[in-house]
Amino acid sequence: MSRYEQYKVRVIQESEKQTTYGLRVSLRHVMRELKILRKHRNGIRQARYLSDQQHLKLNIGCGPKVKSGWINVDLSPHAEIALDLREPLPFRDNSCSIIYSEHFLEHLEYPLHAKLFLVESYRVLEPGGVISIGVPDTEWPLAEYVGTRCEDYFNIAKDRWAAKWCQTQMEIINYHFRQDGDHLFAYDFVTLAQALSSAGFQGVIRRDFDPSLDSIDRKLGTLYVNAFKLGTR
Repeated sequence: MSRYEQYKVRVIQESEKQTTYGLRVSLRHVMRELKILRKHRNGIRQARYLSDQQHLKLNIGCGPKVKSGWINVDLSPHAEIALDLREPLPFRDNSCSIIYSEHFLEHLEYPLHAKLFLVESYRVLEPGGVISIGVPDTEWPLAEYVGTRCEDYFNIAKDRWAAKWCQTQMEIINYHFRQDGDHLFAYDFVTLAQALSSAGFQGVIRRDFDPSLDSIDRKLGTLYVNAFKLGTR
């Protein structure tokens, strides 16, 4: 470690002695939101170049799982357009043929930001367009916990998804709901279908895993749902 790095560590340590945990968390949150704001403004400028295009295919909250031929949207560096998806979508009405998201919606606060995103998705979809959503399946762990299903969820979750500190079934369930603060809501089919319907979507269906669309590593434990914006083009 260089002298400069040692100095930075000492400064951070001294500053932490003079503040509280809550204040440090709040300051980090403010800095994070400022960074998101800068990215979002740049993303809005990028989206303007798509204003004259139709039949867009949006891959929302893509992370590293980008799709060729799609507009990949996320705050991660892998995306073509960085947007704060708690805000209105910067796309024209009826300009998209499909909106896809996989393991993204649970990261939005419900009902405020999650329902705003669904309403915005309905607005930008063209008549006949589809929204396809995958979220962690919350029915499975709860059904296993109360004993109405027996498909070894907790051993699978402990091996694949849960943090190392999760030992009991309740710890694993809590991690499923929160994932160290990254998850803000948990869905079953009825709840997701109701949210989609309230945004205007129709024909809501639970679908099977689609290898041409979905991530193979998320096949197990994901609830996939399609819904449609009906009408004529």
